[in-house]
Amino acid sequence: MRRLLGLEDALSLGLAGPTHDKRSWTFDLDPDGVDPVLGIPRLQDAYFARYPDYPRGITVPAVVEVESGKVVTNDFPWITHDFFFEWTDHHREGAPDLWPDATRDEMEEVMHRVFTEVNNGVYRCGFAGSQEAYDSAYDRLWTALDWLEERLTTRRYLMGDTITEADVRLFTTLARFDPVYHGHFKANRQTLATMPALWGYARDLYQTPGFGDATDFEQIKQHYYVVQTDINPTSVVPKGPDLSGWTTAHHREELGGAGAGQRSRPRRRADSTTCVPSSSKRAGTMRIEGPDTDRAPTTPVRETMGAPSELIPVDRPFSLIEYPRSRMATSSARIASGSTSDAGVRGSSGPAR
Repeated sequence: MRRLLGLEDALSLGLAGPTHDKRSWTFDLDPDGVDPVLGIPRLQDAYFARYPDYPRGITVPAVVEVESGKVVTNDFPWITHDFFFEWTDHHREGAPDLWPDATRDEMEEVMHRVFTEVNNGVYRCGFAGSQEAYDSAYDRLWTALDWLEERLTTRRYLMGDTITEADVRLFTTLARFDPVYHGHFKANRQTLATMPALWGYARDLYQTPGFGDATDFEQIKQHYYVVQTDINPTSVVPKGPDLSGWTTAHHREELGGAGAGQRSRPRRRADSTTCVPSSSKRAGTMRIEGPDTDRAPTTPVRETMGAPSELIPVDRPFSLIEYPRSRMATSSARIASGSTSDAGVRGSSGPAR
């Protein structure tokens, strides 16, 4: 998402390491194991700074206010939504229209089904507590994947000829399917590589700037197989599968379409503030300067890294408190992200910026 929209100069990026203990995400990839902007070794420190007795899961991505060191939100659907609608001043020339007006209603329905049946569907398989629950989850997942295979047989992308937010959200699961979900989560009717339309579609996205160049298959495998010891008690990480096929020709261009093509700037909401680029462009930091929003989180539960963990109940995803408009442009925040979760934002997801 970040590269698709050309936000690299406005938003720098910080990543937590792929493995961690029960206290969750650490910044062990940074010097001395401390985030260089927030000055904390663990993401939980930002959660506890806001909620000292916070009882839920520590999830990524999380927006953290730099000044206070407090987490603002971990509501990942609205983070990516606002990257598109609230950061238009910093989009690259010709950035793709990820929320096209003409297909928006249908896209909302498609994204809802992808989220409930595929993004979450693999987790229902992997964490099923009984044979009956697993069988039901397995059938439900493959019903959705068969629907996607049929849909993508005659269209290049989920909504037609151009990449949209729906494609970003589906890719995160497809990139993990053969390396992790097929075996680790027992979603093993067949591999992604044996589904012609889905496999070609996944490779098409992977070979698009902003997808494959932000995907680290080894870190993805390390996280799931090392951290999720309830499923893999030995923490042995498999050497396979062979992932060289991701760079082979996909021939999806024969279906037409413009890929991450150009578009006019999206309409900004009337209540939007002007965003100010971060002065820090160090690789490894992501700073958010500005955009206030009146959108409340709508997703009550998010399953990240397996175990479901409830979202932090914030009224304003990008605003910890009610900032005066004059101050909002100078308030900075940091995205604290893991390199391997599957939320659709680089840092949170690995494969998609």
